[in-house]
Amino acid sequence: MRTSNNPALTRSPAFSGRGTETVDPLEEAYSGPSATSRETGRMTVDDVVTRTGLLLVIALTTGGLTWALNLGALAFPAALVGLVLGLVISFKQVTNPGVIMAYAAVEGVFLGGISQYFNTRYPGIAVQAVIGTAAVAGGVLSLYKSGRVKVTPQFTKMVVGATIGFFVLVMVNLVAGIFVSGGLGLRQGPLGIVFGLFAIGLASMNLILDFDLVERGARQGLRADYSWFAAFAIMVTLVWLYIEILRLLANLRRN
Repeated sequence: MRTSNNPALTRSPAFSGRGTETVDPLEEAYSGPSATSRETGRMTVDDVVTRTGLLLVIALTTGGLTWALNLGALAFPAALVGLVLGLVISFKQVTNPGVIMAYAAVEGVFLGGISQYFNTRYPGIAVQAVIGTAAVAGGVLSLYKSGRVKVTPQFTKMVVGATIGFFVLVMVNLVAGIFVSGGLGLRQGPLGIVFGLFAIGLASMNLILDFDLVERGARQGLRADYSWFAAFAIMVTLVWLYIEILRLLANLRRN
């Protein structure tokens, strides 16, 4: 089974294909489309969709409260807590629903705070970013389900390599920003627009890898609790996609 670039799925032996057993024909039939996770004890794609939806609702709720109560100052602490929780979930391969829902709640506070900040400077930008994220995610899912985008080993290697290079460049830009205003200028002006479009495209391709890994994991008959882990991984990519769209829209407003 091919590996995903999403660190959550990559770190998991279950989703990477390590430590899983081959499902025999009888087991495969038992876990077919008509069977549910409660009957089989195995993860289904529907489980992942449901869990992902729940995590997004939690994030939207805490984000909305953060905005409504004007608690934007909590955005930075929430980002740090979310980062720590995210790393723990990824590296420990946590499937506990409570921990993953806590991550979604904290991430919602971060998103609510940063969205309020951008929306204050550029009215209406947060709603545009939400709509844009939903549109891109829906379009990517449609392309994947229609078979127009195939997850081949070459595609996976390209996305993994591009994503590693992207984050290295982002870190270099952050370090450069300490010494020079704007760093390498990757988030400003025409270059910032091009870089933003590239980032959105890259996040979309990572989402395709996530979809593919979830389907493969369901076919392999992973335990039902892995649906929470998969939902967490998809949410990580969706948050990245939303932030990149928000930044791109802000850059377009400035120019």
